[in-house]
Amino acid sequence: MRKLENNELDRKSIEGFKQSQKTPLILVLDDVRSLHNIGSVFRTADAFLIEKIILCGITATPPNKEIHKTALGATETVAWEHYDTVQDAIISLKNNNIITLAIEQVENAFMLQDFRVDKTKKYALIFGNEVHGVAQEAVALCDGCIEIPQLGTKHSLNISVSAGIVVWDLFKQFNY
Repeated sequence: MRKLENNELDRKSIEGFKQSQKTPLILVLDDVRSLHNIGSVFRTADAFLIEKIILCGITATPPNKEIHKTALGATETVAWEHYDTVQDAIISLKNNNIITLAIEQVENAFMLQDFRVDKTKKYALIFGNEVHGVAQEAVALCDGCIEIPQLGTKHSLNISVSAGIVVWDLFKQFNY
């Protein structure tokens, strides 16, 4: 067994990425403070051909040197936009018939392993602040919530880890 060289990985060009059919997911980051978390989510979005990222509130936007450190160029491929508030973003998404799902621990949440996508629909996944999670006001506006099952003592994951777990699960459902 040997590691593959970069030229063996069949990487898309920036233009090829932009022209590719996207996974019908939009990632919404609300008040995410860490520039490294933002960059990591961009990189995950690039890896799974995510349609776009919506940055809300205090979440920093590209171009930004610290975001670039972890995004490694994904800010050039993944479409993004900024909203002043996550509530405005959610309302806009819902007005465009996009199903909004907070990734949060709430009453009556779908456990991730039980959630099934409707392949005819588009989804927006809302990820919250590193300390406070998704704001209650945003949760109340969403069509539902997904919870990542956790069995340890913390019941808390880094936002970029949460994004990777949920995006991978939904990506598999859309593509396999």
